[in-house]
Amino acid sequence: MTQMQMARKGEITKEMTIVAQKEEQDVEFIREGVATGQIVIPANINHNNLDPCGIGKGLTTKVNANIGTSSDYDDLSIELEKLRLCVEAKADTVMDLSTGGDINATRRTLIKSSSLCVGTVPIYQAGIGAIEARGSVVHMSADDLFSAIEDQAKDGVDFMTVHCGITRSVIDNLRAEGRVVDVVSRGGSFLVGWILHNQMENPLYEQYDRLLELAVKYDFTLSLGDGLRPGCLADATDRAQLSELLVLGELVERAWDAGVQVMVEGPGHVPLNQIVANIELQKRICKGAPFYVLGPLVTDVGAGHDHITAAIGGAIAASAGADYLCYVTPTEHLSLPDPEDVREGIMASRIAAHAADIVKGVKGAWEWDLEMSKARKNLDWDKQIELAIDPQKVSQYHDKRKSTGDACSMCGKYCAMEIVAEHLGLAKEDYKKC
Repeated sequence: MTQMQMARKGEITKEMTIVAQKEEQDVEFIREGVATGQIVIPANINHNNLDPCGIGKGLTTKVNANIGTSSDYDDLSIELEKLRLCVEAKADTVMDLSTGGDINATRRTLIKSSSLCVGTVPIYQAGIGAIEARGSVVHMSADDLFSAIEDQAKDGVDFMTVHCGITRSVIDNLRAEGRVVDVVSRGGSFLVGWILHNQMENPLYEQYDRLLELAVKYDFTLSLGDGLRPGCLADATDRAQLSELLVLGELVERAWDAGVQVMVEGPGHVPLNQIVANIELQKRICKGAPFYVLGPLVTDVGAGHDHITAAIGGAIAASAGADYLCYVTPTEHLSLPDPEDVREGIMASRIAAHAADIVKGVKGAWEWDLEMSKARKNLDWDKQIELAIDPQKVSQYHDKRKSTGDACSMCGKYCAMEIVAEHLGLAKEDYKKC
């Protein structure tokens, strides 16, 4: 049985108990959220070393990090180092997006090595297999695709991005729209090409019940992919994007009817003034299913700094109700990220997620910031390092140019807090106790 099916029967699973402890929530709150579909706990029955996390309403905003090989770089040792950094930097989940080397071996090794929830995009494996065997992704069969899905489910993949909402009618809207950059989703492009060449319906949509049966069997969570997400600001919130979202809303309810956990993926490149509307539309159309957003990136010209453009959008999106942020690294649009790029991307998204949790009123978020403020007033550097989202960088920067006194070297002997404490009549030893 799936987590959702057990939750509906009133059963408390070990995964629900772990999530409740992590979130400092009553376990009944978690069970009810899973039962209604507003919380998901991606936990494949075959992922034996999983430390589960919950994603959804009332929980801390989660952060995903993408790792995986490419056709140009396929060194598994580097991907394992990225995975180590994901754990160290406190990402909540990882996705293996490998497209180079031995994709199966890479995935199995990463799952075996990961206590974090692992996601994939199975059409990569199916599409690349068709290219290698038959010369083109358009020669992929429906059975190829479902075989890849089941192979990955058997391996223990906890959630899968499946682009079920790209239908022939949705593609008609894409053609009529006249986009600037058309399709930027790799999995989406595979399916668009396949549908147009074969003049057939998307097998993930046409045979959705077959997908649901596999999800029930292995209890992996569906992450309904936004294959037509906008790849530039000019394409944001257009008919193509919204027509796909409408299909996804229908598929959410069909998944719930089958007892399958499901979340929905979202844009993409979106200007600041459209982010809240995008979140509200998704939540309304998809009946409160957890929302997983890529960024969103708020400008198209941030190349080399797109972890920042994504963090800006992510903070707004999550404060408006998005539940799950997919990180973006500084190398987005430019190259495969190296381990340090992965780390930078995670930290940027974690900052965005926490900023949103303060607005959402998530338990402990406000208190965390208050403790940091007290540590700053007290010039307690050890405590500041301990409380920082990125203790390693705080320690590195503070030690780089140390002050001769208690303050940082930016202010030195002109520390504002020392000066004001003196004139308020507080001795140094007294205000450090505040």
